[in-house]
Amino acid sequence: MASWKQLEVHTEDQTPHKWSVPLSEDMFKRFFAPGSPIVHKIFGDGSLFSPLLFGKYFDPSDAFPLWEFESDVFLSNLRSSGKTSIDWFQTDDAYVLKADLSGVENNTLQFFVENGKIMEISGQWKPKGDQSKTKDWRSGNWWEHGYVRRLELPGDADWKDTEAYVSNDMFVEVRIPKSSLDSDNPPAPGKGILAKNSDRL
Repeated sequence: MASWKQLEVHTEDQTPHKWSVPLSEDMFKRFFAPGSPIVHKIFGDGSLFSPLLFGKYFDPSDAFPLWEFESDVFLSNLRSSGKTSIDWFQTDDAYVLKADLSGVENNTLQFFVENGKIMEISGQWKPKGDQSKTKDWRSGNWWEHGYVRRLELPGDADWKDTEAYVSNDMFVEVRIPKSSLDSDNPPAPGKGILAKNSDRL
């Protein structure tokens, strides 16, 4: 039986220059082709962190307007071949993202909301000990050490009440409520948004 870990969704950016090095398609091919099994799990077909998730090459560190597109259309080829377990949709009161993050270690997974407009899910797949040229893994060739997916939040998303549910076998569900008229006040700087436990995947 899966157990669930409570995480915090951060709202204050401790590394403002992260993702400064873009991952180009040529660079990704050179990195991915001889990659280890863990590299292929994290960045391969159907992964939330794959640059090819959306049908053509897209740097995961660039924000993508996920909820403007239907997952049934975007993922039809991957679903028909059984290569993905990602889904996103909206209900009357929330935006939802579900994904299987197999290969990702749950102790490195982080959630961050940037300026109330972009949500990013990131973490490390390689320990920091082997880095010598950069102080923070996210500001260099980050794909050699970690992974990221940045998502544009819809205009009516109430990001302050974002909830994320993560299991020990690395299923994740993110729920972002839709705004009501009285939800315009941001939280105090540095205050996080709690990610709660659930078994709804």
